[in-house]
Amino acid sequence: MRTVGQKYKNSAFLVSIRSGLVLLAVAALVSGCAGQNGTDSRHPQAGTRAGQPLKAPPAPAADLADVQADKTRIRAAEFRAEQARIAAARRWGLKRVPLTAPPAPAQKPRITTRPGFEVDGHEEDGLPPVFTTIPTDRKIVFLTIDDGAEKDPAFLRMTTELNLPYTAFLSDYLIKNDYGYFAKMRDRGVVLDNHTLHHPYLPALSYARQKREICGMQDVLEKRYGTRPRLFRPPYGNYNADTLRAARSCGVRYAPIWNEEVFADHWEYRETDQDIHPGDIVLSHFRGRSDGKGTMPDMVRRFLDKVTAEGYAVARLEDYL
Repeated sequence: MRTVGQKYKNSAFLVSIRSGLVLLAVAALVSGCAGQNGTDSRHPQAGTRAGQPLKAPPAPAADLADVQADKTRIRAAEFRAEQARIAAARRWGLKRVPLTAPPAPAQKPRITTRPGFEVDGHEEDGLPPVFTTIPTDRKIVFLTIDDGAEKDPAFLRMTTELNLPYTAFLSDYLIKNDYGYFAKMRDRGVVLDNHTLHHPYLPALSYARQKREICGMQDVLEKRYGTRPRLFRPPYGNYNADTLRAARSCGVRYAPIWNEEVFADHWEYRETDQDIHPGDIVLSHFRGRSDGKGTMPDMVRRFLDKVTAEGYAVARLEDYL
């Protein structure tokens, strides 16, 4: 049985413990206030005063107003651009407004030769890859136009107003009577690439003659338009190992061909499903009524109506190479 004295001693002991705990809690609180974020008040961090973080001064009201004005201008410019695209689609008789392609990828896809399109020593010799499709999951296609026979001013206006990206593969014997037409094309951001000097069936030629056809066109494009192309398309899509070796010797890095071809009045397909696919390269030609069943704008209209209806946007081929 405990005595009164023992009860008193025990109570005093408990009070002592409680007092000690209170003192420890107060000390911890003071220490935390003196060195927030794990810092010691005796050693303030850079950018603090007496261990306290410095607060950045508020932005001047004028600066905030400028930022808001910039955002408003950007939105207004985007709205005007969209309205212009809608108006252009109506003006050129499109069924729908073309879709806008996504930004170019920061990391380019790896381009390899399509299986079955290789030549002997293709990969071992580092020859330009031959391909019909860019490897991508994006719903995009690429329009490419060959030779340069037709020089329709309406085509330039239409593609400019619609902001339609495409790549031109040119042959000198067809463009030399009007180099200026293709200079206007280049000035609108179109890349002008190599389709040989005279559009021959290359596999029938010697290596030396193939090299003259390809390197000679490189020289023409550099002289007339200031750049030496990286892309070369063999006429008719026909080539052999000498073709690709000659192209490589002239600075060519890629030899794209195509997976579909569009005309003013119909489409043609390489694949058995008779349809387009993500990343497909589409071929057309500079042709008018004298060579086909419609004009260049007719061809563009047929092309855009189909790809837009199927949810595809048109991207710039060079952005993926």
